[in-house]
Amino acid sequence: MSRVAAIDCGTNSLRLLIADISDGNFREVTRRMEVVRLGQGVDRNKAFDPAAIERTLKATAEYAEIIRSKGVEKIRFCATSATRDATNRDLFIDGVREILGIEPEVIPGTEEAALSFTGATKEFSPLDAPFLVVDIGGGSTEFVFGSSQVEFARSVNIGCVRMKERHLQSQPPTIQELDLARIDIRAAIATAAQEVPITQAATLVAVAGTATTVAAAALELDTYDRYAIHLSRIPTSKVHEVALMFQSMNRDQIASLGYMHPGRVDVITAGSLVLSEIMTATGADGFIASESDILDGMAWSLV
Repeated sequence: MSRVAAIDCGTNSLRLLIADISDGNFREVTRRMEVVRLGQGVDRNKAFDPAAIERTLKATAEYAEIIRSKGVEKIRFCATSATRDATNRDLFIDGVREILGIEPEVIPGTEEAALSFTGATKEFSPLDAPFLVVDIGGGSTEFVFGSSQVEFARSVNIGCVRMKERHLQSQPPTIQELDLARIDIRAAIATAAQEVPITQAATLVAVAGTATTVAAAALELDTYDRYAIHLSRIPTSKVHEVALMFQSMNRDQIASLGYMHPGRVDVITAGSLVLSEIMTATGADGFIASESDILDGMAWSLV
């Protein structure tokens, strides 16, 4: 048995998974998430804000204590979209290295896509293939197509934080803001579709916080329940309905929703708009929400 730890450092959140893996069996020990908004302002400034680095390194140090207390044998730390884009990334990477004692990885979008695919599809039957895995992050969205392994993948810069900062300055957003965001999102999806057959999947699996929060809304949950959300099937009509609901609400109304994580309040309107546009572009009649994603793929990669 191997006890491993994976830390996924995205644009919006920092997430930890500790798991025991043995002979193809996976047992979750600990799973944590902190919204650190590392990518705050990166789309505009192309650099990390010092306060964002400080927040993220503080959370990393807290995770390091948990990792030490759990007797972890192997650790992997992967940073994605925001870190790829930040010109001062070395300040952050050096801090992580000092805290964890390992070399942090700034992974390309293709590897991010492959890890997400592994994590998202492990529990499905081969009869459900081929899969399209959609991972809406803070800075980027990954489109990954395949059956037993990745066949096509593309990462495009339409994450929820990036779309919020670039287009949706109001809450509720104005019609003009939404129209400009849709133009940007549709162009990015079209770019992805040049390389990934997004309309040919038998099963569309959506991972990460935007998709699972949309699922919570569609399921009308009173509180966030990852076990109710995991592997739930959400019709496309409900995705559009939820996206429109968030577009009509003010910030306080969104914050009052029992399933809404505080760190997602400002970006869920943008994220749900991205997901709604993806559902239209793929022609899928719904998606399967998965709580297993890049973190799980990272954990499997350590064995």
